[in-house]
Amino acid sequence: MKRASLRPEVINKMRVLVSCLLLFCLSVSAFAGECVLKTTRTACPGKEKESFSKCNGQASCDEKVAADSEKDCAEKAAKSCDNSRPAITKSKTVSATFDGKPVSGGKNVCAAERPDYNKCEQ
Repeated sequence: MKRASLRPEVINKMRVLVSCLLLFCLSVSAFAGECVLKTTRTACPGKEKESFSKCNGQASCDEKVAADSEKDCAEKAAKSCDNSRPAITKSKTVSATFDGKPVSGGKNVCAAERPDYNKCEQ
């Protein structure tokens, strides 16, 4: 029985194709910028441990999130203002950087009068 063998030019074309696909896969993540959200929580009285648990026990921490643009980063920052634990966390401040540059002038993007803030049990 005769073995089928590939010609050298076919092998070279396959190598080029595989190399191009690998390079493309590795470079896709390079199109997304680095979005860093800086979150600072204000805990309800006596709830510091629970409130700060999302930042490893600290009031403030940075979180890297995937974002395609500065606008996308700003939207993610605004979304992270949501307070899912109003009886534990009184309020938050969130600012962001995209590729090292401040988003929205580096200002807090959370509105102080949000309905999910200042809901600590009295």
